[in-house]
Amino acid sequence: MKVSMSTPHTATSVRLLVLAVQLVLLVCGSQARDDTKRCKLFSESPAERKVLSLLEPLTNKTFSVVTTSGKESYTYQFQVCGDAGKTVGAGLIQIDHTEKESETVLGLYTATQAIGGSDWVMLIYSNGTKYDDHCSKEMRKAIVMISCNRGVEMGKLEVVLEERERDRDCFYLFELDSSAVCPALPSQLSAGSIILIIGFVLLSVYLICGFLYQRLIVGAKGLQQFPNYVFWTQVGNLAADGCNFVCRTQGPEEEPPTYRGVSTEPEEQPEERDDHLLPM
Repeated sequence: MKVSMSTPHTATSVRLLVLAVQLVLLVCGSQARDDTKRCKLFSESPAERKVLSLLEPLTNKTFSVVTTSGKESYTYQFQVCGDAGKTVGAGLIQIDHTEKESETVLGLYTATQAIGGSDWVMLIYSNGTKYDDHCSKEMRKAIVMISCNRGVEMGKLEVVLEERERDRDCFYLFELDSSAVCPALPSQLSAGSIILIIGFVLLSVYLICGFLYQRLIVGAKGLQQFPNYVFWTQVGNLAADGCNFVCRTQGPEEEPPTYRGVSTEPEEQPEERDDHLLPM
């Protein structure tokens, strides 16, 4: 009865391989997370949710801008579907530096509207802090216009205006440039190029995974680490046999007839015998 014992080196290699696979799965899972789902739409719709998904690269990032007018100084902070300040649910806030850093909520990401165009997205946060005297004391609303700029991944937040000289529908307007909302460029690759790329990727996966398996699991050394080494060493012979079978179809060669010269001496004719014709 044979008892197979795994060496410490093999066990360590297997643990490292498992750890690497788990790390790859963890990274892929974190990248697949959709933080824009924290935004609550007024009216849930697939179209608006699709527009919001374009802003996924801008999540978990605080954009800020400082404005100064006379003695007044304000800082505006904005996040895509995230808390921009101390208030939970506030996607865009205003910090007044003249009044002990008081924080005013301009809009909540729990009351969101998303409107998309060919190369822009308009993000609207509503239900902010109520005005004291302006706009019939309605709740504040902030509009962020995010425009396409392929040269900028995350641009700077800019204040355009605060419209409060009306009875209703007052708003704050901001601008932000980002490549996240740019339309996808048409592919310039031909079908043949795509097939070559896919083939190269598959070949790379085959070689890398086969090498790791031979090295860590089988424990092969040298050229034996190459996946299916025996098969590939016989490919040349197999190709030669196939070429011989396809191209050489005449069968075994026959010797050509030899040349015989003409003799100058007359050949002896065999004596004709007619003895068998005589009567017995």
